[in-house]
Amino acid sequence: MNGKKYLVSKRPSLSSITDFPRVDLDEYEKKIKPLQSELQSIQQAYLGTREHAIIVLEGRDTAGKGGIVRRLGWTLDPRSFKVHPIAAPTPHEKMQHYLQRFWQRLPDHGQIVVFDRSWYGRVLVERVEGFATKAEWKRAYREINEFERMLFDDGAHIAKVFLHITAEEQAKRFKDRLTNPLKRWKLSYEDFRNRNSWKEYTEAIEDMMEKTSTDHAPWYLIPANHKNYSRLAVFSILIDRLGAGVDLSPKPLDPRLAEAAAELLANKI
Repeated sequence: MNGKKYLVSKRPSLSSITDFPRVDLDEYEKKIKPLQSELQSIQQAYLGTREHAIIVLEGRDTAGKGGIVRRLGWTLDPRSFKVHPIAAPTPHEKMQHYLQRFWQRLPDHGQIVVFDRSWYGRVLVERVEGFATKAEWKRAYREINEFERMLFDDGAHIAKVFLHITAEEQAKRFKDRLTNPLKRWKLSYEDFRNRNSWKEYTEAIEDMMEKTSTDHAPWYLIPANHKNYSRLAVFSILIDRLGAGVDLSPKPLDPRLAEAAAELLANKI
């Protein structure tokens, strides 16, 4: 699957997206396994090096971010893989620069970190709901670009994905969550309130991608009405972004380890 076709190079028009590809379960299961293996190889190649990665997942409510996170969690070793679900800032965080809480969650060398929602809240929910002034969210495009440029210059691999669903698909998923007791916990009053600002969020999303999709940290806009397809697309994009320039060949065996193993095995024969 070629995730690169969803690379954002100009201002997108969400309303013009009408193609939402499907993948049946059998095909999905067949295709996801080699992608999982490639991601595991990338993670292993990071260990003991300065390589590190930042994955930004954005999308409207019910777009499928949680499903992507769960499948990454099933794939990657949790010892060097972390997930940060970003909610509203605490009272203390509101007293700080809005990027402060993200600096504290950036990956160490060798780590892969996912932000389930991110600093883009400044130009999305904070803009639309009036939690940031117009001057603040307008200034944030430059601040975010500079922030991500610093991360890139420091060697971070950055993958930014936006999962796009239609209003009709979101309504179906809301209904499913309302009627399924195991999913009901995912819903909140804010989900329905945000839906009333669909047009305003659409404009904010399109502005965000136009102003912050850069060569070093581009956006990928994924049609996500069908979850099997969107998960495969996201995994393909992550492999491209996280594996760029990384030597995936197996590391040579440490001579001391080989010597110790040979001695131990010889003594047990």
